[in-house]
Amino acid sequence: MYSASRSKKGCIFCRIISGEVQSDILYQDEQVIAIRDINPQAPTHILILPKAHIPSPAEAEEPLLGHMALVAAELAKREGISPKGYRLVINSGAEAGQEVPHLHLHLLGGRPLKEMG
Repeated sequence: MYSASRSKKGCIFCRIISGEVQSDILYQDEQVIAIRDINPQAPTHILILPKAHIPSPAEAEEPLLGHMALVAAELAKREGISPKGYRLVINSGAEAGQEVPHLHLHLLGGRPLKEMG
């Protein structure tokens, strides 16, 4: 299990988690926090972040990744996008488009999304 005190100075997500930077917090528990994306790519665009600073999914443990997906599914229900569908995305590394080196799961929905590929 990760320690919530494990953070990286200067990481915007760590600063949000610590309360240093304000954000629209939709959910939080001992392991994760969920916030609205400030640059939404869909009508519903939520980020699920581990509270511990974990740079990528390669460094995460399976239970945490599963928990993040379950939190996303619950938030999709709360947001009313679950019946029509939603997308979950994790970008890992610069070539994948990861802009903040802190693991985060994107929950996107609220309109038809373009095909991937």
